[in-house]
Amino acid sequence: MRAVVQRVTNASVVVDNEVISSIGRGLMVLVGIGTDDTAADMTTLTNKILSLKVFEDADGRMWKSSVKDIDGEVLCVSQFTLFANTSKGNKPDFHRAMSSESSKEMYASFLDRMRSLYKPEKIQDGRFGAMMNVSLTNEGPVTFTLDSRKFEYVDQPSSGTATPAKKGKKSDAANDAREGRSGEPEEVLRGERE
Repeated sequence: MRAVVQRVTNASVVVDNEVISSIGRGLMVLVGIGTDDTAADMTTLTNKILSLKVFEDADGRMWKSSVKDIDGEVLCVSQFTLFANTSKGNKPDFHRAMSSESSKEMYASFLDRMRSLYKPEKIQDGRFGAMMNVSLTNEGPVTFTLDSRKFEYVDQPSSGTATPAKKGKKSDAANDAREGRSGEPEEVLRGERE
């Protein structure tokens, strides 16, 4: 599951010349759902979006507050094109995006989880599958890309040069992250829990 998160002073969605949702200061979030995304991916992404520190604190120090900390709003829009493959030719290939019916269900679950983790009235969304005009004022600009499986797509060798992960094989970091392990030896983890 992928998201493009933008810090905004305002954002809105228009469908058929009608504003269907709008927010003030907060986050504009484009959400893409991949063919093999699961509830675990949704949990990872919703937690990250709502806890990401992209706002200033009361003293004006940047990168100290989340959207929840500032009582901000969130506008989510489903965006299957985030899974486009553009590596061959000039026409985007969307085979990595989840099918429309399945992604509609997962996107609804994503919104439900966002609302359960925060104030439901602060979470707005577009209209799934509709042709939308999305307007926003990006504050900063501040824009982040999030990916629930970042370690599965790219392995980071010790040299610091990124190389594509081997097909069909997840990196140790990906397996650790998905299973809730930190990569520390078990005795270190036991010591931290005691």
